[in-house]
Amino acid sequence: MSTLSDETLRKILVQIQQTAVQSQRALNASRQQSATKERERRILQLTIDEIQHMEGDVNLYKGVGKMFVMVPRKTMEKELKGQEKEFTDDINSLNKKSKYLEKQFNDAQAQLRDIFHHSSRS
Repeated sequence: MSTLSDETLRKILVQIQQTAVQSQRALNASRQQSATKERERRILQLTIDEIQHMEGDVNLYKGVGKMFVMVPRKTMEKELKGQEKEFTDDINSLNKKSKYLEKQFNDAQAQLRDIFHHSSRS
């Protein structure tokens, strides 16, 4: 590493620091989105449970803009389960993204530690 000029080392250091900061920000955003989706999925699960515990001839209504439209029970259950599956898929992909970003952040930190460890020896 001593063969590189000080300016080159500074550029590398700045680039690694930028990578660490960007991946940390993206990781926080990804975790926040995952938590939001998890909350929404849980609300859907509770709604599905409530509908399933109701007796057969109950009128169900779906909010559409500023009004409500009556929806058959089977249709409502199918839509809610579809939404729940979408949220589950989104959460899984966000968790994969979070793992990648966490690895990227940890790698950048390790590189910074290596650079400072080697520079303190010289």
